[in-house]
Amino acid sequence: MNPVGTLETAKAANPLIQLQTFGQSIWLDYIRRDLLKGGELQRLITEDGLRGMTSNPAIFEKAIAGSTEYQDFLDSLAGRAGLNAKGRYELLAIRDIQDAADLLRPVYQSTEKREVCVRYDDGQIQRVYQSAQKRDGYVSLEVSPYLAHDTNSTIDEARRLWKSVARQNLMIKVPGTAEGIPAFRQLISEGINVNVTLLFAQAVYEEVAAAFIDGVEKFAATGGDVSKLASVASFFISRIDSLVDSLVGDQLKKETDAARKAKLQGILGKVAIANGKLTYEAYQRIFSTPRWKALAAKGAQTQRVLWASTSTKNPNYRDVLYIEELIGPDTVNTVPPATLDAFRDHGKPRQSLTEDLDGARKTMADLAGVGIVMKDVTDKLTADGVKLFADAFDTLLAAVEKSTKR
Repeated sequence: MNPVGTLETAKAANPLIQLQTFGQSIWLDYIRRDLLKGGELQRLITEDGLRGMTSNPAIFEKAIAGSTEYQDFLDSLAGRAGLNAKGRYELLAIRDIQDAADLLRPVYQSTEKREVCVRYDDGQIQRVYQSAQKRDGYVSLEVSPYLAHDTNSTIDEARRLWKSVARQNLMIKVPGTAEGIPAFRQLISEGINVNVTLLFAQAVYEEVAAAFIDGVEKFAATGGDVSKLASVASFFISRIDSLVDSLVGDQLKKETDAARKAKLQGILGKVAIANGKLTYEAYQRIFSTPRWKALAAKGAQTQRVLWASTSTKNPNYRDVLYIEELIGPDTVNTVPPATLDAFRDHGKPRQSLTEDLDGARKTMADLAGVGIVMKDVTDKLTADGVKLFADAFDTLLAAVEKSTKR
C-alpha cells in the first residue's frame, strides 16, 4: 500500500478539502495549548486543509479554566512585579498565537493564486480563483472587549499587540462598532492586518468594506505594499436565527390567522442565511468597482467575508447547515472543532452562496411583513455581542487570577 497515495485519496474525498474547489477557506474557531503542541493542528492543516484560526476571550477562558496546560506558565509569572491579570493573559495569549502562526506560516507562504473552472449540474461553468499568496494562514487575536466603544484606545492596543506578536500572518480582531470602524480604517492604513468582528447588518458590513478600501488607498499612497495587507469581515450567522426564531415563536403562540401563521413558519431558520447571501452580493458589487480594480492592479486583496458563529444552535436544524448554505468563492468559514468534525463526516459541499437570491430577498421582505425590523435585530445582537465578549473577558481574567494564586 502506498501511504502517500492513500492520504491523497482520503483528502480528495474529504468534504473539508472539497470546499477549496469552491474558493472557500475553512478556519478553526478554537485555540488550546495541546492543539498546538500535540500535533493536532498540524494534522488539521495537512489532512483537512485547514487554512487559518480565530480566537476570542471566551475560547481562551475555556482553555485556561478547562485544563492544567497553562499552569506552569502562569506560575512562572506569579512573582513578576507590576503584572496584573490582563498582562499575564496577554503574555499567555501571545505565546499561543505566535506558536499557531508559526505552524500556519507555510500555508501563508505557499498558497498561490490559481484559477479553477467548476462545472455544475446544470452545465454552467464558473471560474473560481483559489487563495492568492498571503491569502490564508492567519491567526486572529482580539483587542480588549472593554475598548469596543473607544476608537483611540483600540488603535493603541492593536498597534501594541501587532508589535508584540511580531508575525506577518497575524490579524488583530477589532469589533465592528461605530467606534471600531474608524479604528479599523486607521490600522489598515498603517499596514496592520485586521479581522473586523461582530458584524450582523448588511449596512454595517458595507461601512466596513468602504473603510477597508479607504485604508488600503491611504496605505498605498504612503508607499505601502498592498499585496501584504489582509483583512476579513466576520459576519455572524447563527445568532441571527436564534433571535429571529425567538421573536417569530412569540408571534406564533398568539397567531390564529392561518395565512399569517404560514408566513411566520416560513421565516424560521431562513433569515441568517438570507442575510448572509445578500451581504455576499454586496461584497461582489463593492469589489468589482473601478475604484477597487485600481487597487487590485497594485496587488491588493479583497477583504473576504468570513462567516462566524456557524455552529448550529437549534437541534432541529442540520448541524452543518451554516457551512453548506454559505459556500462561495473568496469566502472563509471559521468553525469550532465539533462543527469541523461534523462537516468532515457528512458535509455536502456545493456552490450555494449565490443560489436563489430572489428567495433570500423574499425572506427578508416577509420578515418585515410580520413586523420584525432587521435593524432592531442586528442592533441588539451587536450590543449583546459586545457585552458577551466583555463578560467573557471578565471571566477570563478571573480564571487567570485564580490560576496564578493557586
